[in-house]
Amino acid sequence: MLAEDSFREYVAGRLAAWSRVAYLLTGDRHHAEDLVQITLVRVARHWERVIAGGDPDAYVRRVMYSQHVSVWRRRWRGTDLYAEPPERAVPDHAAGVETAFMVRAALARLSRKQRAVLVLRYYEDMTEVATAEALGCSVSTVKSSVRDALARLRVLAPELSGRY
Repeated sequence: MLAEDSFREYVAGRLAAWSRVAYLLTGDRHHAEDLVQITLVRVARHWERVIAGGDPDAYVRRVMYSQHVSVWRRRWRGTDLYAEPPERAVPDHAAGVETAFMVRAALARLSRKQRAVLVLRYYEDMTEVATAEALGCSVSTVKSSVRDALARLRVLAPELSGRY
């Protein structure tokens, strides 16, 4: 199979999963799409080397998280202003949907690094060692980052404390 065909097959099979992860990281559909696109462009450049190493998910994950964390260095941190307020979605009264919205809002209040650590550890259910490898840091940094992020969530979103 040609490298280009295997890359297309991989993207077709994993695009939805990577899009969900990117949305959890960015909190915005458009930024998530951009993050996935940037990640896949970078992965495509080295695809033959990536698949030679075995499972490409680890490499894709590493590229996505490092791109996400480094984006804040390049972007202006000002406030986005809109002519009109965005439309509000019709709330679904199911408890699961309400909790999901609260979790997303709480994640949006964290720094990019804290959000990345929590998504890797609890959404992707990665070990501390795997999280450290994905982020390119030590296990102790992962542990302290998770501790600090959870402490910040308890302060910023106390409404979540009784949910889990």
